[in-house]
Amino acid sequence: MAGSLANIPDVEIDPEGTFKYILVRVKVKDGDAQKDIVRGTKSAEYHNHIFDKVNPALEALGMECKCLGGGKIEHNSKEKKIRVFGESTAFGKADHSVSVEKLKIVFSDYEITWSDDKK
Repeated sequence: MAGSLANIPDVEIDPEGTFKYILVRVKVKDGDAQKDIVRGTKSAEYHNHIFDKVNPALEALGMECKCLGGGKIEHNSKEKKIRVFGESTAFGKADHSVSVEKLKIVFSDYEITWSDDKK
């Protein structure tokens, strides 16, 4: 069952722009295996809209999800820069340092920074 965790991408974010993101802990139901994933999109007006989309999809795979917090991502693909900042009113602030480590794996040739700034 833990193998199915490996099939879940660590990061899924929009290719460009500034948008909300959440950090989600995904756990195998009735198991110990877990990992944290980053999800972000411009189509979400609120952070809970992202979770409401991610959660049912992962539950269908036999996973349990818990939102660890949120913030915003500024993704500039031309300059290969990503900035993580802000917080979620609904879920609180994600641990941006954890989110950045996940982003660095996927966007290894990017300059990725984070701050506790609100804007």
